[in-house]
Amino acid sequence: MAQVSRRRSQQALTAMRQILRATDNFARKLSRETGLTASQLLLLQVLDEHGETTAGRIAAHMGITQATTTSLLHKLQARGLVRRQRGDADRRQVWLSLTETGREKLAAAPDGLQENFRERFEDLESWEQAMLVAALERVVALLDAESLDAAPVLDVGAIDREQH
Repeated sequence: MAQVSRRRSQQALTAMRQILRATDNFARKLSRETGLTASQLLLLQVLDEHGETTAGRIAAHMGITQATTTSLLHKLQARGLVRRQRGDADRRQVWLSLTETGREKLAAAPDGLQENFRERFEDLESWEQAMLVAALERVVALLDAESLDAAPVLDVGAIDREQH
């Protein structure tokens, strides 16, 4: 019985390693082709989907803090991919939108690992989705990782890290 359990734990670890490698491989491909991180790409996609919006709405949609959103936005604005504009009616309000360069960068990005996962996951039966979520949450507990802050972004490292 112990040998079966050991084999299964190795299979589980191998599967987790494959997930990490797939995420890392996509991050490298994305960086090579666009110079973006997965988090930056997701933010650009949110702006493209929602049009002109605020940092708070982006943070809420991405499931990240306002501070992380601001950090990502600073980097994207410095590269000319995002435009900030004060509101006409309320000068305290800052509206964000994609620049033409941002749209071009978004169009050049490879298909996202996260988007592929989302599409395939949503095609699963409801019971299968629930089973996978429960299993993944159990893995998180086994790794004592419940307290780690994580956004629903398939990325490695800090979400607002510098891109090399």
